[in-house]
Amino acid sequence: MKERRAKPLMIQGASSNAGKSFITAGLCRILAQDGFRVAPFKSQNMALNSGVTPDGKEMGRAQIMQAEAAGIKPSVLMNPILLKPTGDMGSQVIINGEARGVMSAREYFGFRKTLIPLIERAYDELAQEYDVIIAEGAGSPAEINLQQDDIVNMGLAELIHAPVLIAGDIDRGGVFASLYGTAALITPEQKRRVKGFIINRFRGDVSLLANAPAVLEQKSGIPVLGVIPYLPIALDDEDSLSERLTAGSGQRRGAYRIAVIALPHISNFTDLHPLERLSDTDIAYCTRPEQLAGAHLIVIPGTKNTIGDLRWLKSSGLAHELCRQVAEHGTPCIGICGGFQMLGTLVRDSAGAEQRGADCEEGLSLLPVQTEFQARKRTAQARGALPVLHGCFAPLSGLPYDGYEIHMGITTESGHAEPLLHKQGTRSTQNVLGTYVHGLFDSAHIVQALHRVITGNTQAAQQLPDIASYRAFKEQQYDTLAAALRASLDMERVYRIIEEGE
Repeated sequence: MKERRAKPLMIQGASSNAGKSFITAGLCRILAQDGFRVAPFKSQNMALNSGVTPDGKEMGRAQIMQAEAAGIKPSVLMNPILLKPTGDMGSQVIINGEARGVMSAREYFGFRKTLIPLIERAYDELAQEYDVIIAEGAGSPAEINLQQDDIVNMGLAELIHAPVLIAGDIDRGGVFASLYGTAALITPEQKRRVKGFIINRFRGDVSLLANAPAVLEQKSGIPVLGVIPYLPIALDDEDSLSERLTAGSGQRRGAYRIAVIALPHISNFTDLHPLERLSDTDIAYCTRPEQLAGAHLIVIPGTKNTIGDLRWLKSSGLAHELCRQVAEHGTPCIGICGGFQMLGTLVRDSAGAEQRGADCEEGLSLLPVQTEFQARKRTAQARGALPVLHGCFAPLSGLPYDGYEIHMGITTESGHAEPLLHKQGTRSTQNVLGTYVHGLFDSAHIVQALHRVITGNTQAAQQLPDIASYRAFKEQQYDTLAAALRASLDMERVYRIIEEGE
């Protein structure tokens, strides 16, 4: 084992979706602002939101977001293991940024212990380059059925000799019981590693908590380091627990509406985040046919189970209604990655690349393309300009983009063998557009042109200063998050915990 330079701090949660990813990002930003070289680390991430590093490797989107907060380039060293669920019983296993096939939960649990040396090597390499590493756990360390051979919570903390802070979500209720119960269900050795609790997502007057934090500290022996308010931070979510997938599906506020199909295995819905900044446009994640009525744009996002979700789309009635809206009302429709594949005439998985066993399903036949899955996954940065597009999407023609591709399938024009890469993985008809490019809407020029498509204004491009720079907006969000954490946490004590270590 190499001598490690970096000092570690680990953020764990009393539950899933306790805010670990954002707290980690905020601490990364604070340390970077204070002059430290800091990096995030998550040994094993289970999420369907992923991205591509500059060298073409796949990693969790949350760790890419945290690297941005730290002001550094993302690396798979920060997330050496990524699990992408393909169904109820299995996940695609991605190791050091490359897909290694699909495993059942039982198979993976038997396999994961062998990954400890790989995790240690990734962490050690990071630790030679940075002053501090903020590690993030997954779920809760109190999940006693998963504690044996743990590689992501207390098992990782022991491996990297990290002190631990545990966050609890007060917004869902029961935060004091969940924090106390977490401390009670871990071993005495693990509890000694816990240096503080964080109460997250508090709404209202913090004085209403009265002496509750002090009582928790007295009963558990672990201090509460602060109470973080509920923050409307618009940063990339880790997975399908995101509030975005339910918010905006009801009350209409804007004059225009984007209907996003909330697929059962939706992935990379971070593609839609820049569109949230259109002040006159609502985004609704839809699971029922009637929710598509009146939409000015319908989006089928990415998925980790294209064939399974395509069948759900048909059985739910959404496929029929989507096709009706496109044909009878001329509603524009965009499919991204797996959504693009669904728009074609056929999706075939002869090799069982997506799930075990050969499979095939007719598409929606809205684009004259078909897709064949292959074992090799394409992960690459994607920079270029959109081709000449037709119909309502003509305003997007030739606009530059800077995104990435992550997909298993090869898509070809129906009756042709050549992949669509010569057209930047994009195909369109009069009011249907399919693309393999994630991050397309990070470009302000493309969002401005898409706004013209949504509003029906095909005249001179409208100036939308509120979406002028999505990257600049995210930088502001990181600074806002850091300022909120500085105001809410005992940062002097946090720094002391980092310095003193375990």
